[in-house]
Parts: sequence; C-alpha cells; structure tokens
Amino acid sequence: MNLKRLFLFTLLLAFLLVLTACSGDGGANTDTNADDDEADLTEEAEASDEDAEAATAGNQVLVFARGGDSESLDPGSTTDGESSRVTKQVLEGLLEFDKDSFELIPGLAHDWEVSEDGLTYTFHLDEGVTFHDGTDFNAEAVKVNFERWSDPEHAYAFAEDGYVYSMYGTMFGGYKGDEGHVIEAINVIDNYQIEFVLNQPLGFFLQNLGMSYFGITSPAALEEYGSEINENPVGTGPFKFVSWSKNDSIIVDRFEDYRKEGLPKLDRVIFEVIPDNAARLIALRAGEIDIMDGLNPDDAAGIEAEAGLALLTRAENNFGYVGFNAQKEPVDSKEVRQAISYAIDNQAIADALYAGYATSAKNPLPPGYLGYNDEVKGYAYDPEKAKEILAEAGYENGLEIELMMSPTARPYMPDPETVAQIVQNNLADIGIDVTITSHEWAPYLEQTLKGEHQMFLLGWSGTNGDPDYFLSSLLHGSNVGSSNRTFYHNEEVDALLDHAKRAVDQAERAELYMQAQELISEDAPMVTLVHSTPVMAISENVLNYVPHPSTSESLEEVELTE
Repeated sequence: MNLKRLFLFTLLLAFLLVLTACSGDGGANTDTNADDDEADLTEEAEASDEDAEAATAGNQVLVFARGGDSESLDPGSTTDGESSRVTKQVLEGLLEFDKDSFELIPGLAHDWEVSEDGLTYTFHLDEGVTFHDGTDFNAEAVKVNFERWSDPEHAYAFAEDGYVYSMYGTMFGGYKGDEGHVIEAINVIDNYQIEFVLNQPLGFFLQNLGMSYFGITSPAALEEYGSEINENPVGTGPFKFVSWSKNDSIIVDRFEDYRKEGLPKLDRVIFEVIPDNAARLIALRAGEIDIMDGLNPDDAAGIEAEAGLALLTRAENNFGYVGFNAQKEPVDSKEVRQAISYAIDNQAIADALYAGYATSAKNPLPPGYLGYNDEVKGYAYDPEKAKEILAEAGYENGLEIELMMSPTARPYMPDPETVAQIVQNNLADIGIDVTITSHEWAPYLEQTLKGEHQMFLLGWSGTNGDPDYFLSSLLHGSNVGSSNRTFYHNEEVDALLDHAKRAVDQAERAELYMQAQELISEDAPMVTLVHSTPVMAISENVLNYVPHPSTSESLEEVELTE
C-alpha cells in the first residue's frame, strides 16, 4: 500500500468510526453483526500497521521488488545473492568495491599497507564509528568476526547443519587448523589498527575483503541474539534492520548516526518479494514499487520507450547452468553427463529467452576474467552424438532423471521455468525422460546443498572480480556440500586451483586456471548455458541508483524525487 492509499484508508476508517459512534443509543448495540463489523475493522487497522509505520518513517521510502526471499541475514552463512542484497545495506566490511566495478576503495578501513613479502596486511580503521546497537566499532570487533568465521569451535560460530561459513573456507583456504588455511594470526595493534598475518601469499586477499560476505557484525549483538543473528543483523551500515516477514518483505531504516555525513538519503527501504516477473512489472507501472530486478529481457525494449520508467543493465558477470550431482546415479557417470551436455541447446536458450542480453557459455567463468580459456571446445549442440555416448554408457533404451528448479528469477536466469522446459524437451529427443520439480527459493538452496538432486538449475554471479570465486567456489572438492552443489571432486583440478589461489604472479595464475577449465570441461560436472547481461526496470523518480556487477549495491546515495 503506498502513502496516498494509506492516507485515503485512514480518512475512510476515521469516517466509519464517527458514524459508528453517532448511530449508537447510549452505548447499547442491538445489531447482531456489530461484533463482526468491529472485528473486521480491527483486522483492517492491524493490516495497515506496516504501512502506517512506513508513513512515519519519512517521505523517502523506496520499495525494491525481487523474485525471492533472503536465506540468511548473517552474510557469512550464505552464498545467496538475495541475502547479500539486504545485508549490503546493514553491514560493512573493511574494504568496499567502487560503484560499478571491482576496484577496491576504503570501507571501515580508511587505509592499509601490505608487506613486501605479501604476508602481512595492516589496516587503519575509521574512528568514532558505532554499530546500530550503540556499541563501538573497533579492531577487536573485526577480530571477533574473522575468528568466528574461521573457527568451528568459536562461541559465535552458529550452525545448525554442519559448519555454515562456507564462503570463508572457500576464500581463505579452509578453517582454523586446516592445512590450507592462510590466515596464521590476527593481531590487534590498538583500537583502530589491526594486522592480518598469512602463512603463504594469497593473490586475492584484498579482493576478498570487499565481498559482502565479510561484513562486520556487532559482537554485542552476537552475544545477544546467538544463532538468531541470521534474522537480526546489526552492523555499521547506512541502514539498520527493522523487520523480516518471511517470503514477503524485509524493512531497513535510515541509521541516523551513520559515519558518512548526509547519508543515507532514503528514510526506509522495503525489499518486497513478488515471485512473478510480470507481476513485478505491473507493480512498477502502477507506482507500487520503485525498482524491480529480474525483468524479462523481452520487456526491455518496451521499458526503454515507456515514459516514467528507465531500463538499467548490470555487467555480464555470471553464468547460468544445469548442474549434476556427480555422486548420484545415473549422472555419476561422466559419459551420461557428456551426453546430456551435447543434447542441451544452450544457444537456442540464449536466443529464445534473453532478447539479445546473453551469450552462450562454454566455461564456468565469464569471458574477460583472468585465465578465461577460449580454447576449450565445450559441447556444441549435437543430439546424434549425445545418443551415441548414451548408448555406449549402457542407456541405449533411455533413462529417467529428475530436474529440480526454483521459478525465482535470477540475474543469470530470468525465466527458469522455460529453461527447464527447454532442457526437458532437448533430453526427450535423446531418450531421457525428465521430471521437473519446482521449489521455493530458500528451501531449494537447502535441498541442493544437501545433495537431494540428480540435476538442478542454478547460476553464479561474481562478487570479487577474481576467477577463483567462480572456479573454486563451485568446483573445488573441499566445497562439496556448500557452494559446490555439483558434488564434483577431481584432485588434479583441486591442485591446480590451490596453486592458482596462492600464486602472486597473475600470468602464472591465468595459466593454471586455463588448465583447470580443460579438465572441468572433460568431466562435465555442469552444462554451462549462458552469460547474461541482467536487465532491470526502475522508476524515473529514483536517483543515483547504480547496479553493481556483483548484484549487491549500497543504496546509501539513492533518493526519490518529489
């Protein structure tokens, strides 16, 4: 409900209450339906509480509509982009990325130095910064956060099903006590200086610190909320958390004591879940929302020509894919996976569903990234070859497979349902009977995390500008059951990725990643479909909004015109 409708509703409610008061006889009421009427009015008034609260928040209330809900608001505990979209507003890291690139800029650290051997990083922190709960931000708070991510035995290492801070393990070579863990010590020099000592070089250590996964949470809040911190984030960011109505909306309000003078400009941001792309566009046109992600590419041309709306794009920094559970029959067979790879027409998917805003993909890494291997042949659409390989694998009479998917629109896949149907039809042509099952976003992520799938639809967007974030996160054996939902494990690939992770020379890193892509292509743990240029629609009343390639951008400078 927007503010205009709220105002009209309030007037109507007041008018009805006056009528009720004037029509009584000394307080006696002989109308047998009076109680029901009063109950209805009470329910309507309660239903408007959220809108009334929004009205009191101020005039600068922005509604950002998205296709699915967040999974967790403790950013280190999830790889979900819808979670990062929200936590980016509430928590901040030591470093940040520039508005439209992965160039590093100061965050909570205003300066930093790196030793000549690349093993010691010293950060100088902003002074006078407070968390949303009023406690002080300092070097000790930074240390607490990194130690809780790294140590499964830490008092604040909250987990339900195993150890949940998977992105920390991925980006820093494991956890406390692991052979590959690169952070040897974290030393608090004084309240506003902190030192990270590595036991070996890590070529993208600074890039990691710009990622939204490593936003700093108030230690006092960790103590207060315990494992419920994933629903009660407390950071130093421009907006403070207000409420979360699951599968409906998340509300954050302006933090009055934010460290940057004059920011944020918005009084409130409402992240609203509208699962259907078309329904989100209708809401935008009606003025009920201000920004929508997950625009159908076919609607892009219309938005460009429509008064009052604007079309925005994100950089091509992702890929969508069909993934296999490489440890579950029948797709534990490399030959079956290769046959399916030849059977899926990814160019047809790009042409049919992306309206020119996508290119077909052959590697699990976007072109333009360090080490992208353009020499990889990939799997050109060839159903006859697919049938031959399938027969050689012992399935000349075909087989049955379940394809799990979520209809939630994502930057790399704005229409997953149609993609699933195309894949189903492609595989039917080679004798594979595919059953499609559809799931809500958060449960779907949990199910694929646990390996309940044979095949699934998903994708990945870069969040630090480094190839390791794609290749190691998705395909390193140590990440099986976390960010590696294909359950793929090749020791030779792991060794190449580990070497590249720790190499300082960028040419050497590039060569190692190229070798890894050759092996990955041969093993076919996933069918890479497209690299997309995500399109968004926005009201012209929204100023200073810049979509970031990572899909998670700060809204601190965004404002609404009158």
